[in-house]
Amino acid sequence: MTPVVRLESGPLKDDGIIPTGTFKARGMAVAVSKAEDLGLAKLAVQSAGNAGAALACYAALGGLAARVFMPTETPQSILECAWYGAEVILVDGNIGDAGARMRTKMDGYFDMSTLKEPYRLEGKKTMGYEIAEQTGFELPEAIVYPTGGGTGLLGMWKAFDELENLGLIGSERPTMFSVQSEACAPIVDAFSPGKETPDADFPDGVTAAVGLRVPRPFAGRQMLSVLRESKGGAVSVSDPEILAGMRALAGEGVLACPEGAASLAAHRKLLREGNIAKDEKVLLYNTGTGQVPRPRPASP
Repeated sequence: MTPVVRLESGPLKDDGIIPTGTFKARGMAVAVSKAEDLGLAKLAVQSAGNAGAALACYAALGGLAARVFMPTETPQSILECAWYGAEVILVDGNIGDAGARMRTKMDGYFDMSTLKEPYRLEGKKTMGYEIAEQTGFELPEAIVYPTGGGTGLLGMWKAFDELENLGLIGSERPTMFSVQSEACAPIVDAFSPGKETPDADFPDGVTAAVGLRVPRPFAGRQMLSVLRESKGGAVSVSDPEILAGMRALAGEGVLACPEGAASLAAHRKLLREGNIAKDEKVLLYNTGTGQVPRPRPASP
């Protein structure tokens, strides 16, 4: 249960305080537990950083082998994965390139990547459960959420449907806004012209928010469906706007990751452009910490 912090810019749900400092722990805690339960001993993932660190952490707790494929641009997460004892394989390029490399080196490892197994999504839907509980089961009118692979967006939407089926909420849903970097915004590119799926050849781009550097998201069709069903949208922000968001949040006591700070930058843009009203009940989402992880002290 991560807190909803009341900030000058509005309420922000802060997943930066959970294990490994990232919301990815929600999905991996469930997925790795189920993998162990089902008798799997070797797990692999392609990652821009956070998913790899979360897999490494929970694999270590379960005594399972972990192999993480990630771009060379993620030194913070490389160190974190190594501290947990995972094998780290570096790849030039983006998360898609890391995935392509992974598929050539499975060697009996099971693929734990986004939506390649069902249980990470089940863990991610706790985001939606918590939001409902923390708002007294009166959901926000809008949620501004950074999306790379998009599992969190889908998890929240699944949670809201389940809560309605349980009789805990009605049929009203938040307007969902996907936030991406201007350097890599395949969902934004696909949303406005009404495409059903993102461009399969969408070009790569480099951004400070490395978790948003997913030019060809596996769940692109599902993400676009949620945005349209919610009558929401997709917005991109620049790296200077993201860094300004990090400074603003730090000034209010939240050391957010660049991806989480992108939510604040996007909210400001949505207000300027009239896509969100000033009196609308909006929830921003910070998906991780901006703190550099430090190794645990060695055992005596």
